[in-house]
Amino acid sequence: MDPLGARSQFVEVQNLPTWDQSQGVQDEVDGENQLTEEDDQLTNQLNSFESPFPFRQDINSKIVLFNGDVALLNCTAIVNTSNETLTDKNPVSDSIHRYAGPELRDELLKLKGCRTGEAKMTEGFNLAARFIIHTVGPKYKAKYRTAAESSLYSCYRNVMQLAKEHAMASVGLCVVSTVKRAYPLEDATHIALRTVRRFLENHGENIETVVFAVSDVEEPVYSKLMPLYYPCSKKEEKISLPLLPADIGNTEGEPVVLERQIRIVEKPGNLEEDSADDSLESDLGLVGSHAFARMEGDVDKQRKLILQGQMSEAAQQKQHQRNYSRWLCRARAEDLSDIAALKALYQTGVDLCGRTVMVVVGRNIPVTIIDMEKALLYFIHVMDHITVKEYVMVYFHTLTGEHNHLDTDFLKKLSDVVDAKFQKNLRAFYFVHPTFRTKVSTWFFTTFSVSSLKEKVHHIENLQQLFTCILPEQIDIPPFVLEYDTRVSIQSFTTLQLSIEDKGRYT
Repeated sequence: MDPLGARSQFVEVQNLPTWDQSQGVQDEVDGENQLTEEDDQLTNQLNSFESPFPFRQDINSKIVLFNGDVALLNCTAIVNTSNETLTDKNPVSDSIHRYAGPELRDELLKLKGCRTGEAKMTEGFNLAARFIIHTVGPKYKAKYRTAAESSLYSCYRNVMQLAKEHAMASVGLCVVSTVKRAYPLEDATHIALRTVRRFLENHGENIETVVFAVSDVEEPVYSKLMPLYYPCSKKEEKISLPLLPADIGNTEGEPVVLERQIRIVEKPGNLEEDSADDSLESDLGLVGSHAFARMEGDVDKQRKLILQGQMSEAAQQKQHQRNYSRWLCRARAEDLSDIAALKALYQTGVDLCGRTVMVVVGRNIPVTIIDMEKALLYFIHVMDHITVKEYVMVYFHTLTGEHNHLDTDFLKKLSDVVDAKFQKNLRAFYFVHPTFRTKVSTWFFTTFSVSSLKEKVHHIENLQQLFTCILPEQIDIPPFVLEYDTRVSIQSFTTLQLSIEDKGRYT
């Protein structure tokens, strides 16, 4: 497999420690130390919820985390990240071209480019690797996050597919989508790790080694996230379960958009009469026979203990974190496609400070007819991975009726349940098109219930004010909001003009 005359600086993949060798023993010890008696209770409850990425010794033994130059790996193929014309100048590509020699550039001209998400293969020329797989990562824009996720998934999936089709024993993966393409490193790492994991599970029987080649900047992120997808013990598997993001993709690791999922029921139509008992039992099961239906705890009782001074601050935080983890696990387990279909909560672009913008459309929330607990679960499901960084919320109160108003009890429950990072990393809450009543309600709520939000709430009378904080192209605004804002602006301008004319008439 090795080319003749390989340079001495090339690294033999067989000599690198695999993930189970470098992490397995230490993680077992760490797992023992991390699990206290109180944590055992949560772990026992989580045992009833199967991890989507269970401990697999056979898969871990194929994974290598290598801090170094992918071009130096002596394996069957290495991956080059480039642009659509395969002429990108980035550290990974430059190193590969330097070691491969000028023949590589001539070969790339024959490929006539490569589309985003695709993968094409050339010889390795002077490299130790026999082949180079070239792929093009997406340019990241928060507004088109879903498309970027799908494209990045396709990059890793197509690379692994080529490896399988050509019976490659080992593959060296660089971090696809360079800094120039602005893809957030942590988000990209989640996609890379889970895509490779799913491929090895489903199609990787003949692949012996997959090397994640990373730089000094990338290594800490990979080291932190790899235990989520490649746990080295059963205990680490359980510890990692609450830390998994909400979007773990389908059985192949491909991103799934809840709004596009179709619910399919078995044997639709009227049930036969003799199945009445089974139907009743099934309905009762849906009410909440699963373990997570019994895990919320009494929030009022917890607050009473806190007020009475019977719980320390550390105990309070731990109790709250356990409670949030339970809600998060429920959110990942339940079918929330009916709530997603309302399009009442979605991610758009970024504000002028580069912070993620989340949009809430009040008119799309039929409070009186939907299950508000499921709405809370959906909010947690969508927001969990957003709130790890600074973000802003935009709430469109435009044309919101009585049946759309979120009552104070629900908002209070939401505040009690969500993780501390929701409030900590929220930098601004823009309340668009408020009424006098909502201004008063907001003042009371932020003054007496959630005082930490008081300074973050900003009432926005029109879209022009909003655009001073968030550029128009960075936010998806519902058509009815644009129409309403235009109509009100015209009316305001007309009123002002008439007022000026009246003043001139009397002076």
